[in-house]
Amino acid sequence: MRRATWHLPLWMALASALVQCGGGGSSPTVSPVSSPGNTVAGTTTTGDGARPAGVVTTPSAVSPKLTEVITGLSNPWALAFLPDRRMLITERGGKLRLRQADGSAPAGGDNVSGLPSVLVAGQGGLLDVVVDPAFGTNRRIYMSFAEGTASSNGTAVARAELDPDARTLSNLVVIFRQQPKVDSTGHFGSRLVFDRSGQLFVTLGERLVDSQRGFAQDKTRDNGKVMRITTDGAPAAGNPFPALAGTHQDSIWSYGHRNPQGAALHPASGELWVSEHGPQGGDEINRVMPGANYGWPIISYGQEYGTTTQVGEGTAKAGMEQPVTYWEEIDGSPWTGGAKSSIAPSGLAFYTADAIPQWKGNLFTGALAGTALWRLTLNGNVVTARERLLAERGERIRDVRQGPDGWLYMLTDASPDGKLLRFEAQ
Repeated sequence: MRRATWHLPLWMALASALVQCGGGGSSPTVSPVSSPGNTVAGTTTTGDGARPAGVVTTPSAVSPKLTEVITGLSNPWALAFLPDRRMLITERGGKLRLRQADGSAPAGGDNVSGLPSVLVAGQGGLLDVVVDPAFGTNRRIYMSFAEGTASSNGTAVARAELDPDARTLSNLVVIFRQQPKVDSTGHFGSRLVFDRSGQLFVTLGERLVDSQRGFAQDKTRDNGKVMRITTDGAPAAGNPFPALAGTHQDSIWSYGHRNPQGAALHPASGELWVSEHGPQGGDEINRVMPGANYGWPIISYGQEYGTTTQVGEGTAKAGMEQPVTYWEEIDGSPWTGGAKSSIAPSGLAFYTADAIPQWKGNLFTGALAGTALWRLTLNGNVVTARERLLAERGERIRDVRQGPDGWLYMLTDASPDGKLLRFEAQ
């Protein structure tokens, strides 16, 4: 969740790595998943968060099959399923693709027309996509994207009606725009999640500008917030903060975030959970509560980039929330001194299906810099173990979703060979 001081050459190198991703389709291929050799780390709960304890856990007693459902994608960012099991896939470069349930392209191609104007720069582009819970009657989908210019831009959310057979969007309306716009092409956040009442959560990054990092604590600015809005873009009823003219303060659900790029509802409580990028180390999973302050940039488990300097005032402070779990090292091991490293978490999904029963109730997050899929075992809201999967493939996992078939789907962030992967029973 946190941010640090960048020296320009280092910033450019790291930013370049963060935006590397993958594009088209091919016949699915299948390979077994090998758990042995994966780096595994346990967690215990302490007074200052779920500190990695270095406990080696036994890999799950399941050997799912890994299928490459689609290959040849270009920087895919998000996956969503229509009620008939067809799939929508966004590509950061500004394309929305519609694929059949088996991953194949429909006759006539898979490009969806009628998209909003998208700024493709740095980490910005066409980002998340979600399907309205009432899609069967209103045909609506929602997309997050970067808009503006390279020197003045922000995260936006658009609503449109999809004709899946014609692969067209109509009645497009931009329902939310980050304010103020920022001179940065990083940390757009951008995950979209419907809550159980039909309101829309929107995650917003603090935008990666050192001089503005403190705006994550400023409720008059949208930087580093989770917003909760209606499908028309208005503040949702029940939000924790009052209206303030000229601001989105009454749309804020929580604040003090760095760059939340994964989000999912807890299947039992309905609470929002997010995964957040730390700076150098300090990647987090947070349970997002209304009105809560998640501390960035005042507290963090991360370091300033290129240094061993602690970000902010420390790792804990009264009135600021602790993460459910966090990572100090890219392989999940506890930090033992020196420079920390980041997994760079992205898509987030609770697995609730019976198709892989040994994983039911687990939480999964992709890792970009960490090139892995992390499986987290939960006891209520406590992470009791973590397992690093797919590390041997060396692929940046951007999104994770449970499919309507009960299998677990993952997008790999690459170009020109981004993939849609699927875990299924043998």
